[in-house]
Formats: sequence, structure tokens, C-alpha cells
Amino acid sequence: MKKKYFSRIALISVCAVLLSGCSELENFSTSGNGQQTQEEELVSLGLTPEFNYEVPLNLPNIIVDQVGYAVNSNKIAIFRGEILPDTYELVDAETEEIVYTGSIKEKGYNEITGENISYGDFTDFEVPGTYYLQTEMIGQSYSFVISEDPYGPLFDSALKQYYYSRCGLTLSTELAGSAAHNACHTKTAELKDDTTVQMDVSGGWHIDENGTRNVTEGCQAVNNLLLAYELFGDIFTDEVGIPESGNGIPDLMDEVKYEASWLLKMQDATSGAVYSSVSAIEDSGTSYRLYVEAVTMDATIQFAATMAKFSYLYQSYDREFATVCLKAADRAYRYAEQYLNDVVPEEYFHAAAELYRATGAVQYREAVHQYLSGEEALNLDNDYVFWGSIVYLSTKQQVDVNLCETVITKLLADAEEISYDSKKSKYLTEGNEAQDNNCELLRKMVRLAVVDHIITNHEYMMVLENHLHYFLGRNAACISYLDNAGSRNYIMVDARMGIMKQIDHDAELIVLLSAIQDNLRTIEESNME
Repeated sequence: MKKKYFSRIALISVCAVLLSGCSELENFSTSGNGQQTQEEELVSLGLTPEFNYEVPLNLPNIIVDQVGYAVNSNKIAIFRGEILPDTYELVDAETEEIVYTGSIKEKGYNEITGENISYGDFTDFEVPGTYYLQTEMIGQSYSFVISEDPYGPLFDSALKQYYYSRCGLTLSTELAGSAAHNACHTKTAELKDDTTVQMDVSGGWHIDENGTRNVTEGCQAVNNLLLAYELFGDIFTDEVGIPESGNGIPDLMDEVKYEASWLLKMQDATSGAVYSSVSAIEDSGTSYRLYVEAVTMDATIQFAATMAKFSYLYQSYDREFATVCLKAADRAYRYAEQYLNDVVPEEYFHAAAELYRATGAVQYREAVHQYLSGEEALNLDNDYVFWGSIVYLSTKQQVDVNLCETVITKLLADAEEISYDSKKSKYLTEGNEAQDNNCELLRKMVRLAVVDHIITNHEYMMVLENHLHYFLGRNAACISYLDNAGSRNYIMVDARMGIMKQIDHDAELIVLLSAIQDNLRTIEESNME
């Protein structure tokens, strides 16, 4: 679908077409899946990062994306040093032949890192291969590739992190490699506040090395994964390499279903309230006990929003399971309505927006309109406001055009601010000196990816690509923050720094990678016409 619409109403229409799904759900029932019973120490993927490292003195002063650049994309390297030559050379890493010579252009002093920064632009060199840059005085860069699809393996790897973090399932060596393990945490859990209550809470994704599973963090990851699917669904395949691959359903949706199946187990069948998390505690040093933490309003209302979103998007694959999820979302929402003083308004708005799109019910529409009509300006930096606003724009249900105009105006204004602040930075991102604000950068890139999808702005795509380059080593510390990527990977510095190791930020990374992969595919298709 093309996205060149600039009038207010046209923008709204584009959002609706691009983000909407199928018809309303019918009532069905679904049966549960069998569970694995073997137990073994889990392989953790959810680690909390800390950034208290010191940058070594022998880092290269020609800084590149250590994975590489797409043939048809912008290719910029960063040179740092007060005195630099006028030119640099691009060298074939296999033959050691100089294949390109470019000019070094001074960009000025970077106050954040205390460096003099210059750029080298070799965008017009489009021959696939493995290369490095070199110049007099400061030596050479790490090697990198130029190829048609340099980020495809990263895209699949980011998605497969969720398979590696599955709880309650045996991961085979064939599919998981070194992350393989037997099924973990399959015991019956106890309600922490009343240990006489026994619950089956197997499944879901680990969020830390202790095997914790958390409803709100799981919902946040699912929301962004489903956003990526709504925007760029065609690039998601059924061939990532998980047990469900080849079943005719995109592997991303299979992975989200695994988490959704666990989320259903966290809901109290009687009240509709949702327990917040599951934790494993060692028992006598040789075993463990599982405890289910108490109901919270955050868990309950976020569950309502996420399950409604999933049901809406999943109904074309499994209408029966989608209906179960939608009913569960409605029960959670109705429970939260009884305790509105304890519910965060932004989260309540998000849940109402998702349920309105899924059902068209008036009560949800009224809640959405009440929030959007409030006196305070929309804060799209808040995830729940952002998600709820995008869903409202995308619904096939009746909307208030004036409210849609307000949302779109704010989206465009925020995108312009993000783009401007990124481009004026010497590293072409707003990365700070300690490089510990990756989560903030990822959140902004999610916003920019949505707006770029609506209006197709070449400058926005350049900003998106620059942030991926930053995460892949084109930064002051020359660190690649993605797994198994780059000559100087984060694992060599601090194993807690990886973006893919955090299920919420990995989902934001997938949105960024999806936008870039979709753009590269569009360019390739245009060149073939």
C-alpha cells in the first residue's frame, strides 16, 4: 500500500487502511495445550543492563557500522581527530585493493564526547563485498559488508530471542543451539498470599536470569511486536526456525501466541483480575518453588489492552483462540472499572482504544473520546498514550475527525523534533556520553517509524538507519549492542548491555529493523520495475 497522502482526512484514511484488521469476533471455545515436564536450569535472556565501563584508549578513530550497509542506502563513516587528511580509502578486505577514495568533511567539535568529528560519505559505492576504511594518521576501521540484505540475519535473530526465553518448553539443540535446555518451571505454583491456592502458570517468556515472568513487561513487548506486524506485516516470514515454523502463520504471531497463552493463565477465572508475575525461589538448594504474585491494577488493565489487540490481529489465523482472548480482555477491563481510582488514566485509555477497535462497543468509544478530549496536551512519549492513539487512528469503527486531527498533528510535530535533534548531533543520534540511553533512543525510533510509514519521509528513514548504525557500533565506544554482531560486541565489554537480552527493548528494536527492512525491500522492488 502506498503512503503519499498529505491532507488531514487522507492521513487518517491511510492509518486506518494500514493498521486495521478483519471483522468482529464470534464466540467459540478452545482447548489447552499439553505441557513439558522435564526440569533443568534455565537459560536466561532478560538481564538488567548497567553501563559503568570505561572506553579503552585503543579504539579505532574511523567508526563504522560493524555489520555493514545496504547497497542502496546511505553509507557514512565517522572520523575523529583534530588533525585529519583530506581523503580516505575504501579497501577490499579480501584482496587488500583500494576500490574507492572519498573526501573527509569536517563537522565540528562534539561537546558530548569531547571529540573533533568529521564524516566520510561513500553512498555512491554500491559493489557488494567486505571492506574496511583507512587513512593516514589515524589508521583503519573495523571491517564491514556492503550487501543487498545486511540486516536480515539480525532481524531473524531479534525475533528468535523470544523463542530462547520461552519457559516451560524444551528447546532443542537443532533449533536453539547453545541456548537449548529442557523444560523449566513446570511445577504447580502457589499464590504467594495464600499458598493453599495452586495454579498452573507454565509458559510465557523469562524476563531475567531467575526465570521471572511478568505480565506488564510481557504486555509491553507484545504491544510493540504487534505494532511491527501491523505496519510491516509482509516482511514477517514463517521460516525463522521455531517449532511452529512452516505452519502457515508468521512466526512472530506464533511467538506472541505463546506469551498470550501464558497471560490467560494469569487471569482469575472468577473476577477477571490479573496476577502480576511469577517468581521462582530456591527450596532446600536442590529444587524450587513457584509463587504467583498478587493481583495489580497495572497488570489487569494492561492485560485487557494487549489481549484485545492480539485477538483483533490473530482472528484471521485462529478465530476460536482469538475469541477466548477477547473475552478475557473484556473481563479484565470490567474488573478494572470497579477500581478506577487505582487505574492509571493512560493505561485505561489504551485498553479502551484496543477494545473499541476490536468490538465497536459504545462504552469503549466514550472512554477514548473522554481522554482525547481532555484539557492536557497528548503526551505521545508515554507508551500507553502512543499505542492508544495509533489504534484509534487505525480503527474501522466510527471516529471523531477532529480528535484524529489532534493526534496526527501531535505525531507529526514529535517526529519533526526527533528528526531535527538527531540530525544536529555529531553522531547523528541523541546518544549520550555514557551511551546508557539506548532505551530512550529505541522508543523515539518507534514513533518515527510509525510516522514515516504514514507519510514516507526520506529524512526520517535516514534517521532510522542512523540509529541502527549507532546500535551496531557507529558510536563513541565502538560497541555493537546486538547479539553476535560486530567486531567489538557488547559481550566483550559488559554482558548486561545487550538490547536483545531485554524483551521489551528487543521488541522496539524489531520495530526499527522492520521499518528499515521494509524500506530496503521497497527500493529493491522499485529498481526492478
